[in-house]
Amino acid sequence: MIGIIMFFVALVALLFGFPVAFTFGAVSVVFGLIAGIVEALSYDQSVMEGIIEGINMFAFMPHRIYSIMNNTILMAVPLFIFMGIVLQKSRLAEKLLESMGFLFGELRGGLAISTVLVGALLAASTGVVGASVVAMGVISLPVMLKYNYSRRLATGTICASGTLGQIIPPSIVLIILGDVFQVPVGDLFEAAVWPGLSLVGAYILYILIVAFFNKDAAPAIQIEGSAGTKGRQVFNALKAIVPPLVLIILVLGSIFAGVATPTESAAVGGIGAMGLAWMYKEFSFKMVHEAALETVKITAMVFGILIGATAFSMVFTYTGGDAIVEEFMMGLPGEKWGFIILSMLAIMVLGFFIDFIEISYIIVPILVPIAEAIGINPVWFAILIAMNLQTSFLTPPFGFSLFYLKGVAPPEVKTTHIYKGVIPFISIQVIILIILTVFPEFFGLNPLL
Repeated sequence: MIGIIMFFVALVALLFGFPVAFTFGAVSVVFGLIAGIVEALSYDQSVMEGIIEGINMFAFMPHRIYSIMNNTILMAVPLFIFMGIVLQKSRLAEKLLESMGFLFGELRGGLAISTVLVGALLAASTGVVGASVVAMGVISLPVMLKYNYSRRLATGTICASGTLGQIIPPSIVLIILGDVFQVPVGDLFEAAVWPGLSLVGAYILYILIVAFFNKDAAPAIQIEGSAGTKGRQVFNALKAIVPPLVLIILVLGSIFAGVATPTESAAVGGIGAMGLAWMYKEFSFKMVHEAALETVKITAMVFGILIGATAFSMVFTYTGGDAIVEEFMMGLPGEKWGFIILSMLAIMVLGFFIDFIEISYIIVPILVPIAEAIGINPVWFAILIAMNLQTSFLTPPFGFSLFYLKGVAPPEVKTTHIYKGVIPFISIQVIILIILTVFPEFFGLNPLL
């Protein structure tokens, strides 16, 4: 039971706000020593011999760290992060929001619909959730409030749209899950397209229903101007929308066509992002330097968590915690369905409190061998987890999107408005997740090996 106790100790430490990577590392060292001492005492050996046994357990850590640093799949992570930050600094979100707002503004609920579409485009081009939510919160939220949009609908739409980067490729979550499941990242990207687009369609449908039954919640706006002026505005809108679409097609199309690996396409995406910045007249070597520094910081955080999680999983396996979890999961009623329901519930609950990276590197590796033993298709199971992890960005009290938006929202927008606003979108995500679970063939996925 040492491994199970270790898991809950780490979870409590995270809830108290301790840094993730150091928490996993420190907890694994302490419980590794405890496990060594307990094993030594069970064989009538001394405590010192147990401490030495516990220390020797970590002799394999340099090899594990080297294998992480040598992982070609994970090389795509900093490249896609760099691409996203460059596009963020080129004010892509601002240009897309202005363009989409013009194209859909005269439709009731059009500003909210344009926010969803921009969120999808940003997800497919940048994949940086925090940047997407902040950009739309700064640009789109004041406009929606100016035209008397419901605060709940406006804030909920922005938070939900910003998190689309978790499921729509190229997603950092899918790259990490591809490494954990040991399946081609390109397969996960291809499998995630229809679930991601289904979420976009469901969000838009919800907004249209709200606008139809409550005309005051999402009024249409009248765009003034002559026919010639509107024609020029349409041309400018298309000029802002088409280049990012071309970049998305180049990056994802090269992966789906088998022309390039995700790592190679990420490199192409980074060059393409700099090309877009130059086209938008936002390119400078200072901007590239700043984007590179931010990329290094974020990448170091991800890999620091990965190294701590590797130590944690090593001790967890050594203490037999994985065997206890596997025995429990395999004994659930309903076999496959019992395992899927419980694992999805566990990930959703943990998503209320901890980040997707910790869940991906601590919880998912425990579930992968059980899923393989039951005969579950790893690609389908990974997409279920990715869809589930997206919900963690919206769920109170620790949903990151909620805090991102609150940080840039006007004073009249209260935290309660944001919390209440995301509830319908969380419900939509859960409904799509259930449909994806029960009817995977609808999304072109096979649930079994």
